[in-house]
Amino acid sequence: MRTVSHSQSTSRVDAVRARAEKAVFTGLLALPERIQRMLAGRPVVRDGQTLATETQLTLRLQKVSGLPPVETLPIVPQGRDALLHQSLLAGGSLPIGATRDLEAAGLPARLYTPRGLRPGTPSGLLVFLHGGGFIYGDLDSHDAPCRLLAERAGVRVLSIEYRLAPEDVFPAAHDDCVAAYRWAVEHAAELDADPARLAVGGDSAGGNLAAWVAIEAAREGLPCAFQLLVYPTVDAHHATESARLFAAGFFLTKQFMDLASDTYIPADADLDDPRLSPILAELPDGLAPAYLCTAGFDPLRDEGEAYARKLADAGVPVEMKRFPDQIHGFLNIVGVGRTSRSAVEEIAAALRRGLAGRVTGPDATASTPA
Repeated sequence: MRTVSHSQSTSRVDAVRARAEKAVFTGLLALPERIQRMLAGRPVVRDGQTLATETQLTLRLQKVSGLPPVETLPIVPQGRDALLHQSLLAGGSLPIGATRDLEAAGLPARLYTPRGLRPGTPSGLLVFLHGGGFIYGDLDSHDAPCRLLAERAGVRVLSIEYRLAPEDVFPAAHDDCVAAYRWAVEHAAELDADPARLAVGGDSAGGNLAAWVAIEAAREGLPCAFQLLVYPTVDAHHATESARLFAAGFFLTKQFMDLASDTYIPADADLDDPRLSPILAELPDGLAPAYLCTAGFDPLRDEGEAYARKLADAGVPVEMKRFPDQIHGFLNIVGVGRTSRSAVEEIAAALRRGLAGRVTGPDATASTPA
């Protein structure tokens, strides 16, 4: 008679629970908006903006689930496991032409090729740097948005898994990402990338890293045609009105940001270091055109928009977009619901335009709500 070990039994129960959770979550976010509104409660309005109904419902489900917030868990491994679980649940399974795992400057990397491109056909390439506060995130946590960006923009995407804190503190992630971008430039031919259409991009902490890589590329004379900055953290002080307004209750919290800063940034580091605070950087000539988007209900909103204005004031072509009904992290919500995916599809369209040389600007305030 075959016996089943306790670990096997637990694994099966966890798998069943995960499938049930996914079915419930996906089903609720597929409901008509009017039914979602009934379940979510009265509209949340703050700073003249109304939170998307499905996002409000998601936050309510998260609250009633009883699961502890990620920032209250030990980073390794519980916090990382929890955030990865959330990302996979929201990302779903999206189609892609092909993926290939490789190493870039000694770092784990994944190359995404959309279905419309054949091997050997040069295309634009986005070097993508994931978010996660410099302490969370990996190739798998951002697999879904990388697939969508590649497919919708019609370009290849090279996702980089850089070192994280607490194992490796500042400036490890920054050094890794600059090295990975240099590697992509040097190996453009084997990546089937057009050297004239290389871009760097990322979300949140990855947006900070992407902004810094773009600055370093301009200083070193490396080709960089475009930078894609999704709700980037660009000011390590976080002393803005949006940081106060949205300090709690909208996924990214002040507690999370404090944990990330205290873990990645050594006590003796200078928060004015332009790597940590690109908004204080002296911008070099030849800086790549940019698309920078923010979320209305995001503590990082105001600093991101201030950086867009800084780029514009320096004469950098920049397209600024605020998604007023979204929260931080919407880039990962592409496998369920409607509004977040629609926003990410707009970002992919901006990437397509950017690598085709069509970037609006330099007026960064044109798309920013008053």
